[in-house]
Formats: sequence, C-alpha cells, structure tokens
Amino acid sequence: MHPIYLDHAATTPVREEVRLVMTPFLEGVFGNPSSAHRWGREASAALEEARADCARTLGARSSEIHFVRGGTESDNLALLGRARWLRAQGETPTVVVTAVEHSAVLEAAHHATARGAGRLVKLAVESDGRVDMDALAGALASGPCVVSMMWVNNETGMELPVVDMAAGVAEAGATMHTDAVQAVGKRPVRVDEVPVDLLTLTGHKIYGPKGTGLLFVRAGTSLSAVLHGGGQERGLRPGTEDVGGAVGLACALRLAVEEREEESARVASLRDELEATLTARVADLRVNAGAARRAPHVSSVAVPDVDGRALIMALDLEGIAVSGGSACASGAQGGSHVIAALYGQGDAHATVRFSLGRSTSRADVSRAVDVTAGVIERLRGSA
Repeated sequence: MHPIYLDHAATTPVREEVRLVMTPFLEGVFGNPSSAHRWGREASAALEEARADCARTLGARSSEIHFVRGGTESDNLALLGRARWLRAQGETPTVVVTAVEHSAVLEAAHHATARGAGRLVKLAVESDGRVDMDALAGALASGPCVVSMMWVNNETGMELPVVDMAAGVAEAGATMHTDAVQAVGKRPVRVDEVPVDLLTLTGHKIYGPKGTGLLFVRAGTSLSAVLHGGGQERGLRPGTEDVGGAVGLACALRLAVEEREEESARVASLRDELEATLTARVADLRVNAGAARRAPHVSSVAVPDVDGRALIMALDLEGIAVSGGSACASGAQGGSHVIAALYGQGDAHATVRFSLGRSTSRADVSRAVDVTAGVIERLRGSA
C-alpha cells in the first residue's frame, strides 16, 4: 500500500507550477537585486513583480509587503519590532497573545516584555473558540498595546475571532498582528477587508518553497528592525533577498487563494468523513475544538488509554504520516500547550493531528481510519 501523507499543516510539497516559475532563478537569473547592472536590474524587476503579486492577492499595497525567511521570522519581526519601536517612543507596551498561539509568537512576546520591558497578557481560550474578551478589554485600556492573535490554530484548526476583533482593536488605538499561516488558502484573507496592522504568512504551508514568507505592515505602522545590516526591504529585513523564493511564494499564494473555495469545500468534506467514521469506531474519542468554528484542513482527535508517542510511531510504521500537534514542537518534552490551554494541564488523552491537503483522496481517508482504529485497538489491548 502506498504511504499516505496527512501532515499538511506541518509542511506541503512544492507544487509543479511553483517549481517552474522558480527554475530560472536557480539557473541563469542569479543577480543581486541591489546591484545596478543588468543582472541586478533583472533580479530586482522580478522581486518587485513578486511583491506586487502578493500585494494584489492580499488586498495590500506593494510597499506594505516585506519578504522574510519564514513564518517564525515574520512573527518575531512583528512583535519585537513593534514593541521596540514603542519603547523608543518612551512607551511601555503591553503585549497580548492567546494561550493557543504558535511558539514563534509566544516566545517572541516573552522576549518583547522580558526584564521589565513591557507587560505580557495571555488570553484564555475555550474549546469552543471563545476568547477572554474581558482580559483583552482590560489590556486595551491600560495603554499602548500590541495584540497578536492567530487566524487559525495550527494544532486544532480552530478559527479565532480575528475578523470580529480587528476593528475593535483598531478603535482602541492598539496594534493588531495575526499569524495567518494556516488561514491563507483556507479562509478569505484580505487586509483591505480586515483591518489588521501586521500579518504573517509563509510559503511552505501553501505548496511553496521552505524558508520563504512575508510580513504585511500596514502603512503608518512603525517597526524597529530586529536584524541589522543593509537597507533591504525598506530597512526592516536587511540581507540579500531570495528572488526565486519570493517569486515562488507569490505564485503559491496566488494559486492557493484562487483555488480556496473549491478546495476548502472538498477537504472539509473529507475531514468530516474522517471524524464521523473514526468517532463511530473508536470508543471515547474526542475531536479537539470540535464545537468551534474550524478551518477545513485540520482534524485533531484525542484518544484515552493510549500512549501518544506509540500511537504516532505505529501509524508511521503503517505508512500513515500524522503528528501529535505542531511539528515545530515535536522534539519538545511534555504535552501540547494548546491542548492544555483548551482542556487543562491534567488532560491525559493522546492527541493525533490529521491535516489534509491537495493530494488527499477519499480512499486515503478511508484507509487512514481503518489503520488508526486498528492501531488503537491493538495498543489498548497490549496496555
């Protein structure tokens, strides 16, 4: 039986259209876009075309798109850059995050406020998607504030209320950042419709190249650079730009948005089928954040009376690629901070994240359910 990849929330393969548009920049078009000669001008023109393409897709201006080297760098530049700029104005910022943010946001927020540099507020999130709005209101009333809320949670697929909150954060005079890495291509994401100030996305979650990403910075939102060197990316991200990566990111982003509606409906149907059949076959299985509004491509399930590592390893041996949560934290000790935030630190369930993508078929889902149910039964029997 062919192996089945159900870990698209961790990363995706580069699609053929993206590979083709990148190929010239891996071969003959190699100039530095900061150079004044013809090789540099050719590279610069391609870079700016990619920037304009990303801007059109997101409803932004070209000048608001800054290319970086991935989602983690984008998150760090957003939070650290805004907090440092506020401190340079003599302010002491409050940084607000939710308890289910990606570690790139949580760690950046911690460093942005460490050693008295600011105040960190972490908002509780319920398993049905509700966020502690009272704590948010208190933070917004306390002074200069940077709010970071992910659009779609990477471990559960839960959609957080970014769309509903953005206008209120803006009215309070605060800065709002959203990590939209898992939302692009699954939900409508346009900055001319949702008034966020800063937005993060990365290429490798949407069938683009790894090591690519961007930070949208709304005009009028000031940041301090985190890296220092040349003046590339309007001084916010110094270093020679990856022209081929930017071109590939722009292509992947455009295709993901163009195909979003049809592909999301298809994947949502497969996810619903997976959850319904697995719930029917596995006693006491819980769909994590099952009562919340969710993006279509992620299904996180919790199983009692099974060792989580053993379950994931057994599925791998059967040719089913899944994860226990965020791939970025796969080597970390302890359980998922997201599941602990939603269900409590004492939750003893094993968690498996299935994340579906363009290659996922109904036959893949059916086999994944059969294998998963069989592995759980075997592990429970041996306990």
